[in-house]
Amino acid sequence: MAVILDGNALAKSIKKDIKIQINKMAQPPGLAVIIVGDNPASRIYVDHKKKDCQACGITSREHALAKDIGQDQLLALIDELNQDTEVHGILVQSPLPDGYNSQEVFQRISPQKDVDAFHVNSAGGILRGEYSFLPCTPAGVIALLDHYKIDLVSKHCVVVGHSNIVGKPMAMMLLNRNATVTICHIHTADLAAHTKQADILICAVGKINLITADMVKPGAVVIDVGINRTETGICGDVDFGAISQIASHITPVPGGVGPMTRAMLMLNTLRSAQNYM
Repeated sequence: MAVILDGNALAKSIKKDIKIQINKMAQPPGLAVIIVGDNPASRIYVDHKKKDCQACGITSREHALAKDIGQDQLLALIDELNQDTEVHGILVQSPLPDGYNSQEVFQRISPQKDVDAFHVNSAGGILRGEYSFLPCTPAGVIALLDHYKIDLVSKHCVVVGHSNIVGKPMAMMLLNRNATVTICHIHTADLAAHTKQADILICAVGKINLITADMVKPGAVVIDVGINRTETGICGDVDFGAISQIASHITPVPGGVGPMTRAMLMLNTLRSAQNYM
């Protein structure tokens, strides 16, 4: 039976440490969260982030905008927040409604306040191993692996999914830790042939049971980043029940990478505020 990588417990510990550090600061960090439209999933995510801010002592400012506010007004709000000295982090909840240019929006956020690490400056910094902020989900994965003392050096890591938010930066961060990395995606031929070679398998696609037990090497570490909503609740991309019988370590969904993603957002916001001091 695999060791369960408990993201809830580690995230709670990280947030406790963040609060201790913030209590020593003259001014608490400020996080501005922008949500456009009424996407129910986005509302859930934003509410979770507000609770995390409260737990850490971070001042949370929500800007809930109508779906039809338009690109120009959204950019104008970001410009205003870029200049606000009480705001240390700016987050635009994605996905944005149809008709918005997401890339233009993310690039408008000041790199000094880019706590989601979506700006091209952040992406380039990860490639070089020189950065102010790391993308929250890949950073949460690395933090989990470190906490459970799972060494990355010389390990064969297979990342399934090549998004700009998770897959690509995850691969670069693993390379920076001297792992050997394979990236798989929708056009990869014979996915199982690659996943069965993984010492550490990380799946971030958003497809229920994409990874089955016969696709996993016995003793592998399996990190499930996927979030899929079903009638019975939330599940990930891997067949947890079957794979947990053969893997050495595995993350649950929920309770694995998700809480770690939010903890890394709080940590990035703290670091941004410290950079302003």
